[in-house]
Amino acid sequence: MKIALGLTIAWITWSLYDGAFKEKLDGESHYYAANKYFEDGRYDSALNSYRKALTENPQLIHANRGIARTLMLLEQYDEALGVFNKVIEQEPEFSASYANRGILHDRMQNYTAAIADYEKAIQLDPEIAEGPTWLTRFLRNQAVKPPTILDRMKYLQSEMSKPEDQRVLQLPKKDEGQRPYKL
Repeated sequence: MKIALGLTIAWITWSLYDGAFKEKLDGESHYYAANKYFEDGRYDSALNSYRKALTENPQLIHANRGIARTLMLLEQYDEALGVFNKVIEQEPEFSASYANRGILHDRMQNYTAAIADYEKAIQLDPEIAEGPTWLTRFLRNQAVKPPTILDRMKYLQSEMSKPEDQRVLQLPKKDEGQRPYKL
């Protein structure tokens, strides 16, 4: 009983600190709203909120990453590629940006670039090759583990080694399961 009471008090204290006393950066409220819209599949609203966050705080790189992921899902591939390139230039050691740009290249049918980005993401953070954790999948209501970038990279490498007329580079049902990474 004492442990439960202690945990409850700790949770309430943290909630008060995080909600009322912790200083928030400009644009953070729009950024968090955008994340919620994104997870709900409301990509136009997400894009608007990510852009509002950047208007308030141009240094909020997380908002730029969100814009890139959202543009990709809205199939605005060229614009998404420009934003992914920008965030990678700003933070070249962030593996998820390479993984997501690889997914984008894959969707654009630029398979050589996709493989290179998948390799770079795995080199920077080998754990990214494992895909979403069980908790992430639970929160997304994903019962089945989606294909990982490692799975996709190996598949593409195998197919690219075949003669061009024998390659099968797109598997629409399987490819649908590949979602952008958010770390």
